[in-house]
Amino acid sequence: MATARPIFALIAGTFAATGFQPLAMWPITLVSFAVAITLVERARGPGRALLIGWLFGVGLFTVGNGWIATAFTYQAQMPAWLGWIAVVLLALYLAVFPALATLATWLVTRKARAAILPAFAAFWIVTEWMRAWVFTGFAWNPVGAVALGGFGRPGLAAVAPWLGTYALSGLVVLLAGQWLFAKRAFAKGNRKAAVSHALVPVVLFLLPMHGHNDAGTLPFTLVQPNLRQDEINDPKLFESQFQKIAALSLARNPGHLRLVLWPESAVPDYLRTGYAPFWYAETTYAGDPVMARERIGRVIGPGSLLLTGAVDLSQDRKGAINGAWNVVTALDPTGTMKGSYAKAHLVPYGEYLPMRELLTPLGLSRLVAGQLDFFAGPGPRTVDFGPFGKAGFQICYEIIFSGEVVDRAHRPDYLFNPSNDGWFGSWGPPQHLAQARLRAIEEGLPVLRATTTGISAVIDADGVVREHLGRGVAGRLDGMVPPAHASTLFARTGNALPLAWAGLLLVIAMVARRRTVG
Repeated sequence: MATARPIFALIAGTFAATGFQPLAMWPITLVSFAVAITLVERARGPGRALLIGWLFGVGLFTVGNGWIATAFTYQAQMPAWLGWIAVVLLALYLAVFPALATLATWLVTRKARAAILPAFAAFWIVTEWMRAWVFTGFAWNPVGAVALGGFGRPGLAAVAPWLGTYALSGLVVLLAGQWLFAKRAFAKGNRKAAVSHALVPVVLFLLPMHGHNDAGTLPFTLVQPNLRQDEINDPKLFESQFQKIAALSLARNPGHLRLVLWPESAVPDYLRTGYAPFWYAETTYAGDPVMARERIGRVIGPGSLLLTGAVDLSQDRKGAINGAWNVVTALDPTGTMKGSYAKAHLVPYGEYLPMRELLTPLGLSRLVAGQLDFFAGPGPRTVDFGPFGKAGFQICYEIIFSGEVVDRAHRPDYLFNPSNDGWFGSWGPPQHLAQARLRAIEEGLPVLRATTTGISAVIDADGVVREHLGRGVAGRLDGMVPPAHASTLFARTGNALPLAWAGLLLVIAMVARRRTVG
């Protein structure tokens, strides 16, 4: 039996991932964590505790991040089969964090059964936070994401303003422990206690927590052009793609105030002047970025402001192009640039190739087309667009990093999250949307997501998806930007808040251990 326990950990981790979108089977996640807690409790030494956590993480991250393999089918530089190898290798690394959590739990609580649950929840919070920044971080699928309700309600995640996402994950772990307690009570014949423990997670997960339904005052048009990933970089299609997005953007009340939102990868043109003619050759307005901007201005029409994904180039002192910036650019109806934001949290191997000098000779390359690496911007920024409000920006992947999405000294009215999710199959986009909802709840800010192929959405400050466009459709959303809430506790404290909750849980564990051992 003891030999089989590591295999049980791998199986439990695999099933734990079914609580994430699009399956949303949160009861299976709770059962899986209850199994993991039991295995740690029965571990005979620190090495076995470490192995249990690592195998649990391998299963969790292999299934949860399986969508990454799809990205390899949209590039020609590397074989598509390498995608699943990349998924497994990433899981082998990410599993280190659950392994650290189980090891620390065993070391702190050995011989103290009552202390294991709060200790495991505490160390899960800390290691999930660490996963978000060690080696630039990969914060995808925090366990707290399983606490989200359907599009029309925040569910248990409504408590995120007072916890933060990582402490919400700790709460999920604690609720998994309630089912473990229920099993033990039932085994002892105490059916009333068993039912009480079993009902706690069910009641909390299914509570009909609904957000506010306040209407905003800033009109918007959010466009999803459905530009397929296998066609988006084809210069022969640039003009037809532009015409498609332009047709979806025309004003229905010309001259009225309106915020227009286009996704990442929406504009094939370089919008800034000063590059060598070669760089403009395959754009829709070859050689003339000013004319390209003016045409875009005519599309959005008087009274509008456009926020769109674009690419700016970087030049060295001699004028040679040495890199690029993934940006949001703001344009008014005259084609004048009114502001911009450069993506700060880049995707390793997607937007830049780490150790390029070593990996390029081995045949590895970036997943995004082109040999220029992207440079990182300075971080969260708020731009005041006057009647169009104060906008914060998070481009694509950046939205997954809890506590890193807002300039806290200049709180915005809303967050704009343009993205290209066309790379990521059927599982990646709903998981991405779930994490954007968590940011909205934590920060008390609406999030406007414009994507190339879906899922585009208008998320209010309670995490409720008020409107959305599904995958694989072209369309537009028109409405009012939902209002922001007052600054939340998390918005004021950042990730010091979940770490404080972890500290409190660890104190509880130590007290429980002392009483048990003493």
